[in-house]
Amino acid sequence: MRIHFIAIGGAVMHNLAIALHNKGYSVSGSDDEIFEPSLSRLDKYKLLPPAWGWDVSRISKELDAIILGMHAREDNPELKKARELGLKIYSFPEYLYEQTKNKTRVVIGGSHGKTTVTSMIMHALRANGMKFDYMVGSVLKGFDTMVELDDKNSIAVFEGDEYLTSPLDPRPKFHLYKPHIGLLTGIAWDHMNVFPSFEFYLKQFEIFSGMISDSMVYFEEDKYLQALAESNKGRIKLCPYKEVPSCSADEHSIVVNENTAVTLNIFGSHNMQNLAGAMQVCKLLGLPEKDFLFSMSTFQGAGRRQELLAQSRKKMVYLDFAHAPSKVSATVQAFRQQYPDKKLVACLELHTFSSLNTEFLPQYKSSMDLADIALVFYDPEVVRHKKLPSFEPNQVTEAFGRKDLIVLRDSKEVRERLLAIHDEDCIFLIMTSGSFSGLDLKQLAEEIVDVI
Repeated sequence: MRIHFIAIGGAVMHNLAIALHNKGYSVSGSDDEIFEPSLSRLDKYKLLPPAWGWDVSRISKELDAIILGMHAREDNPELKKARELGLKIYSFPEYLYEQTKNKTRVVIGGSHGKTTVTSMIMHALRANGMKFDYMVGSVLKGFDTMVELDDKNSIAVFEGDEYLTSPLDPRPKFHLYKPHIGLLTGIAWDHMNVFPSFEFYLKQFEIFSGMISDSMVYFEEDKYLQALAESNKGRIKLCPYKEVPSCSADEHSIVVNENTAVTLNIFGSHNMQNLAGAMQVCKLLGLPEKDFLFSMSTFQGAGRRQELLAQSRKKMVYLDFAHAPSKVSATVQAFRQQYPDKKLVACLELHTFSSLNTEFLPQYKSSMDLADIALVFYDPEVVRHKKLPSFEPNQVTEAFGRKDLIVLRDSKEVRERLLAIHDEDCIFLIMTSGSFSGLDLKQLAEEIVDVI
């Protein structure tokens, strides 16, 4: 098979390209710019385009398929040529379904926690010797790529993102996977640029739940999921879950199963909910609860989720991907619960289209209240780049509902402010889906713990 990727540098796109290369396919690709880690990883497998930009000479009738990334525009010259030649054009969700349509598909959806739940399931299945295809939105320890496809596998586990599929297909990605088993973690409005109202956003999950053909696993304390479960009652098997009881111990949690204590490297109510959901899915796939929990003792978490960047005897610096209001609130709460006697410094970057929209900002109200010191950073240049109306720091303060909120617009000031906090027994929580405008967060973390 000869496959060409238009916009090969995307996080999932480049991983899918590597997966197909490992499967023995002939893979080529194009992009106008590719950043790390995609750059090095494509280079390792000799899949880097020969030059940046779009080249119609790479598109010919000899290709079996085109896989189109979200980064490409509808007027892309390579896409235009592929259409003229009548080539089969897939989005990556379409192609993943095509590759797994004869397998048992498990899809993890929800406004928060889906990467972690997917990673938990993957870790548990592999630790217990079960083979499966997968696609997950983060790097996971023990897995070489974020995508794997093998004709011998009978199970496929996919993270189900609700964002749009491709420039040609405005459907949410998770609508294309047609799951046998679907898990939903919870629903909280996000992606305002494509779902301008909560009602429209909620509708996408209603559609997804109606596509599940066998079992719906869902967090039973979410009122929106309760309604979805009720609407699917009698049609499919309903499997509600709630938080797994646990107790805290340093940076760990302890869960008891059949009089045996299992120590986990994760903590917080939201992660104990994630754990419960992942366990339900694994039980449906034939993995006993006891075996699941024991395998989770070696789970280190998904990349950029409660990731410890640096620590000293008195200070610890964590990085987390939290950026949407529900994620920020849950993450701050988790750290407050885990470290009740330490000073908690929470630093959030507003980076996404929704978070930089003044109409959406009030969704963050009270999300950082449990932190002792709260900082919020946004880059006015990013606001301009996203073609959004500018706003002032006082609007952020008002939206978060915290008068002592420190709002910064220069990443150098973020560094200076964090380094100026000399309190002992201090936890620093850095939350972002971006990079604080190029700030070296690992280096900053090491400087923080070394400051006397």
